Amino acid sequence: MKEKRKIIIYVITLFIIFSSAFLVYFILQLVFNSQYPIVIVTSDSMTPNINRGDLLFVRGINPEDIKNGTIEDQEGDVVVFDARGLWGGAPEEPIVHRIVQKWYNETTQKWYFFTKGDANFHIDMAIISEDRIYGVVIGGIPYVGFIKIILIDTGLYIFLIIFLTALLVIDMIRDILRGDDKKENEVNNSNHDVINKDKNLIKSEKKETIDE
Repeated sequence: MKEKRKIIIYVITLFIIFSSAFLVYFILQLVFNSQYPIVIVTSDSMTPNINRGDLLFVRGINPEDIKNGTIEDQEGDVVVFDARGLWGGAPEEPIVHRIVQKWYNETTQKWYFFTKGDANFHIDMAIISEDRIYGVVIGGIPYVGFIKIILIDTGLYIFLIIFLTALLVIDMIRDILRGDDKKENEVNNSNHDVINKDKNLIKSEKKETIDE
């Protein structure tokens, strides 16, 4: 019964560990009002202001409130947007670039943007509509994202998950085996006590017989 309880506890622990990350990310999505509240920069297109490996915090805002800028002044908001399908070879990951022009289309009743990486010579190859923008960058932590980049680039990310899961499973099995050993020792000790009592009882009976 105790072994079953231990297994249930370990299964629940594994579930909590793996689901807690998704729960935290979901909470961040709600707090920052963005599908991608945290992104890691994977290119050098925004150097020197934003570098590869930086972890950025992204907040979703009204497209009208996104700050405009120009190529020269680089004062526009830095936004995170989805470029998939906009041009050949567009990355699957969200892009982090700066707004260099914005305008409102009365026909579609949408805002549109030109974006550019600070370190790039040309603006991006497509117009970005407001529904492709996940939010504006509001802050970040330099270089901590390199941990994820290294794990993904080297393919160690999956192996790390497998390794940590294996450690938990091994620990669970070890505890169960320890419980079995402890139970066996208790049974052996109990049997030993019974044998000792029987021996003492026999000795006592023999002594009584001699006395008589």
